Amino acid sequence: MAWFLLFLAGLFECGWAIGLKYTDGFTRPVPTILTVISMVVSVILLGLAVKTLPIGTAYAIWTGIGTVGTVLLGIWLLGDAAQASRLICIALIGAGIAGLKLTA
Repeated sequence: MAWFLLFLAGLFECGWAIGLKYTDGFTRPVPTILTVISMVVSVILLGLAVKTLPIGTAYAIWTGIGTVGTVLLGIWLLGDAAQASRLICIALIGAGIAGLKLTA
């Protein structure tokens, strides 16, 4: 269950990271409220996950999921560059996430 909570926490981290772009500097109320809710949910889920998972592993995986997801959503939703070098680096982060999960 802790791994599932950690995965959800990572997804909500992607949500708030992308949400920051849509808040337009926290000047748009609805995106701002959704972004703040996503931040709170993400941290709460992380806190629940670390009750049983090692903090270093959980934090690294949480940020890794957030990083990979945010980059991919940035490419898909916001037109960020999809250069091969960026995608290779994202794949390396994904491999690190998998490695941490397998060794925990």
